[in-house]
Amino acid sequence: MLKLALAGNPNCGKTTLFNALTGSTAYVGNWPGVTVEKREGKYKKLGEAIDIVDLPGIYSLSPYSPEEVVSRNFLLDEKPDVIINIIDATNLERNLYLTTQILETDVPVVIALNMMDEVERMGDKVDSVALSQKLGVPVVEISALKGKNIHELMKTAKSAAEKPRAAFSVLEQSELAPLVKKARDMLAAREVDNPLFHAVKLIEGDEIELKAHEEDAKVLAELKEGYRSEMFGDDFEACTADARYRYITEKLSSVIVKAERKEKLTRSDKIDKVLTSRIWGIPIFIAMMFLIFHVTFAEDFLYLNTLYGVQVQGWECWWEPGTYVIDGGIPSPGVLLQSCLVWCTDSLSALAANGLAGAPAWVSSLICDGVLAGVFSVLSFLPQIALLFLFLSILEDSGYMARVAFIMDRIFRKFGLSGKSFLPLLMGFGCSVPAIMASRTLEHDKERQMTIYMTPWFSCTAKMPIYTAIAAAVFVGNDDLVVFGMYLLGIVCAIAGALLLRNTVFRGETAPFIMELPAYHLPQAKSLFVHLWDKVKKYVIRAATIIAASTIVIWFVSNFNWSYHMVDSIEDSIVHDIGSLVSWIFYPLGFALGEYGWVFVVAAVTGLIAKEEVVSTMTVLGIAIGALGAEAGETTAIEALFAVSGITTPAIISFMAFNLLAIPCFAAVGAARAELGKGRGFKGALLWWMASAYIVSMMIYLIGSWWWTVFIFAVIIAAAVTCIVLWNKGKLKFPGKKQKKA
Repeated sequence: MLKLALAGNPNCGKTTLFNALTGSTAYVGNWPGVTVEKREGKYKKLGEAIDIVDLPGIYSLSPYSPEEVVSRNFLLDEKPDVIINIIDATNLERNLYLTTQILETDVPVVIALNMMDEVERMGDKVDSVALSQKLGVPVVEISALKGKNIHELMKTAKSAAEKPRAAFSVLEQSELAPLVKKARDMLAAREVDNPLFHAVKLIEGDEIELKAHEEDAKVLAELKEGYRSEMFGDDFEACTADARYRYITEKLSSVIVKAERKEKLTRSDKIDKVLTSRIWGIPIFIAMMFLIFHVTFAEDFLYLNTLYGVQVQGWECWWEPGTYVIDGGIPSPGVLLQSCLVWCTDSLSALAANGLAGAPAWVSSLICDGVLAGVFSVLSFLPQIALLFLFLSILEDSGYMARVAFIMDRIFRKFGLSGKSFLPLLMGFGCSVPAIMASRTLEHDKERQMTIYMTPWFSCTAKMPIYTAIAAAVFVGNDDLVVFGMYLLGIVCAIAGALLLRNTVFRGETAPFIMELPAYHLPQAKSLFVHLWDKVKKYVIRAATIIAASTIVIWFVSNFNWSYHMVDSIEDSIVHDIGSLVSWIFYPLGFALGEYGWVFVVAAVTGLIAKEEVVSTMTVLGIAIGALGAEAGETTAIEALFAVSGITTPAIISFMAFNLLAIPCFAAVGAARAELGKGRGFKGALLWWMASAYIVSMMIYLIGSWWWTVFIFAVIIAAAVTCIVLWNKGKLKFPGKKQKKA
């Protein structure tokens, strides 16, 4: 089977091309030994399947970042049959810098000139035939976004893979040519693979090459002593970079013919004047996010009962005539889709109950009240999660999210983070695991650690069912505001936490933020839905495995006592005893108080395994309470649980805040441990998450229950801030260990 690698700069359209080529065959993992994302898939339209590997977006093949090391090792060690180098045709000269390095390998190469539709729209022209002749490799004009010419690209790549290619370096036409030839001949004599590539990297002083070829490096060092650049002296890395850019400018710039423009501002520039405005940038982003949450979570999406004075009873359910989704209004698309799915899962549960009518009571209870109830309670939020992902993917693929990172840099810089940190944090809205892994792209350890500490507070999709279920049960009519408020709470806590850490344990200068802003474009439907399907599939698999297994455990401990006998009342169960034993720890947080406070404690603790467990645990235990829920006349187990628990509104918000801020799921903890190591950094993260969750939740409950306590917390916070300021200025010193005299 042919193996093909996709290589290119960030924002060149590489991922769009990968999705267009692989479709549903794509899968994501991690490269062996590192946490950089690995994407693979298959192209099946040329008779035989072609294995495609999407390399991380990079600017060079020098070891400046984990992504560049991963890409370099794959091209040299895995020996793909052909490399497709994707180039942004609207920014040709900058993209060709990586191309000059890829051509120094012996691997067959095909150039994919992407975004040619945008080039044509601007009236520019690129002579792909001339570019192919100058580089000595095939060049194909494509539009990955529109799927134009991608089949022709694959046919060209397959043909190129059948022919050997000799490596070529633009440095062979520079003043460095004699040095390159000597180094290449020396490595070729030792039968080193890709001798030209390794020779150039040795000349540059590449740290990986110096370790791998120590003897050759010593010989080459003597040869380099006789060479000195007038501009760069003996800085050979700068010399080679300058030679590459001079070759691109002098030899390749002629293939580009730019049209005369009356206006200097492009369409993207005009849009950016509004969306990245210092005044309107952040308000527009907040308004856009609120609109997304309103469309996804609002029960009263359209208030028809007051529209033009017309009184409307409600919106009648097509699947259950005579009942209404919302009395006096139309629900949002997210709530409507969720209601449809709930009806389906309820129907399946009813069928299962009827089918198990003659089975033993414990079997029926296990399947219906345990497994199905727990799994379906999590799956019922799938439509809203999918809708939220769809909107976020649209914003990301359109190029807007890159602007948000640019906007946020102005704010983040004040708290010790750069706009580059916003990208991993933004990924946290999907899942904390890849978000924590993405922190590896940050060059400075302090910023990377701070980002990992803050990432779980950007609510992942596993936490969304917690907010949605509670909002639907308690805050009817304000669902979208409550869910949006929890997301905002996480962001506010992250900013406050970053400010605290920056002025205490992570003091220092903030790293500079340099980022390329891609041009705006309409997202491709196929690419969006491939990405969406990947997220939905992971969520369903998680519900069918981890959640299903855990609900069985929760069902067992809620229906049996320590003697392993089935109980008639949950007060005699194992879970009641465990919950009651540890409830006192959570008394200051409010949600542990009351007759059924232990239920919320158990749900919060199981949430440390996987956040979806919170909803499934409350559902299973709510059903176990049973009769009380029926007396309350509520429609769901969670609504029944809240109805009989007597928990107050401040305690409910405290419960949601604790699940937002506390230690994330075990998978995220494992990712944090891999990034931070086993030492103080990782232990500090665990302590930071638990202490922050406890303190913030306690403040919410106490201030919400007794407003005057806000003055007490204000005094405590003011005193803490004063101490930090004085400490930073050197006017306050804390006692420490005295050093022993020698």
